[in-house]
Amino acid sequence: MKRKHSIWLSLAATPLLIAACDKDNGNMPQISAASITIENVLDSHPLVESGTFKNNGASPLIMPGESVSFQFAAAKGQALTFATMYGWSNDLFFAPTNPGIKVYQDNGTPIEGDVSSQIRLWDNGTRVNQMPGVSVSHPGTASAAQNVTEVNGTDAQGNSYAAASSLMKVNLHYEGNSTFTLTITNTSGATSNSTPFSPGVWAISYIAGGTLLNPNPLYEAGKPAANGLTNIAEMGDNSILATYLAGQTGIFTPLSPVLVVVYSGSENPIYKTGQKDQGKGLKELAQKGDASNLATYLKTVPGVRDVYVLAAQNTTVLLPKIGSQMGGSVSQSLNVAQGDRIAIATMYGFSNDWFFASKDNGTDAIQKGDISSSIGLFDNGTAINQFPGAGITQFNLSGTPLEESKTIEAVPNPNMFTTLPAIPQIIKVTLN
Repeated sequence: MKRKHSIWLSLAATPLLIAACDKDNGNMPQISAASITIENVLDSHPLVESGTFKNNGASPLIMPGESVSFQFAAAKGQALTFATMYGWSNDLFFAPTNPGIKVYQDNGTPIEGDVSSQIRLWDNGTRVNQMPGVSVSHPGTASAAQNVTEVNGTDAQGNSYAAASSLMKVNLHYEGNSTFTLTITNTSGATSNSTPFSPGVWAISYIAGGTLLNPNPLYEAGKPAANGLTNIAEMGDNSILATYLAGQTGIFTPLSPVLVVVYSGSENPIYKTGQKDQGKGLKELAQKGDASNLATYLKTVPGVRDVYVLAAQNTTVLLPKIGSQMGGSVSQSLNVAQGDRIAIATMYGFSNDWFFASKDNGTDAIQKGDISSSIGLFDNGTAINQFPGAGITQFNLSGTPLEESKTIEAVPNPNMFTTLPAIPQIIKVTLN
């Protein structure tokens, strides 16, 4: 099967033809018709990470001269956004312009140092602004404006403000392996707009096919605030927006074209845990979603009768559920006999080298029904792992995997990066 050179996640990719090879294994008595269906049933989320920040001292407020820090992971093209209240105001908040702070240069080099110039001061639009300062009364008078607008020197009532970048210093530090630390320092004490900052929220959107799934996770200029942002802007209460963001944060991953093997014997021909990758094509499947080399090899293995590589129509990859759109699905008719086994393999697309595969020695080919419980998630051990969906060296996020050489092992859950849904909530496999 010919593989496209461009990233296989592109939604405009030309459909790949289902490839199959029938291998003559001699006389196979009692051949019967069957079929296999593989579905991406993941109920996906648009945000790869989100969280909160506050002062860890006696007060959660970040006073002039104080700093807070938090860590996050990101891939090229992703951006970090956050929001925190200008405390001595009626409903002003600090946030980067959408989609957020850029953390990599176009060539993939991490950005470090002062990124304060990307921060702006915003008016939530829900309260009439009083002169900023400690005497501001809350909640204040309701405003008819209602839309979020940038405060550029003065607000709608004519009150003056120093530039956001002089009130707040924001610094990026790269920790390695796609991980950054962001530090927010309150520098307003040296200006005419001294103010505390409230506890805040932060978020990072997934990027798929070069497009952010949610480029405006916290606010949109010119539109009313939503999902709890008003609670931050008016009262410094980050709890409601944090809860909303947590519900938008989770797993998003496509599955690569699915390798299906019909075989006989006592061992799964695709892989074996506890052993290193054998250089037969599994590495290319696990790192790039390209099953062609492995399929070619398997056609030569004794006991293997049929090999298929199943690609989704229109998208090639099996996309997860996105809103009301169902996830991708592929099916294949099979000829099976007593004693035959079936095994599959497909890449966890937004990883460095994770792959879903049939556990142990596959599944009895004449079994019927849902066999999703027979599928496991494995680390191929050939690429250094990063946060799934936020790794600068992940192939399907325009990266080049960093090589390592470890044995193939099951991916723990929870793992060092995140907690995944149960495997049958990601991939469903049915035999009929």
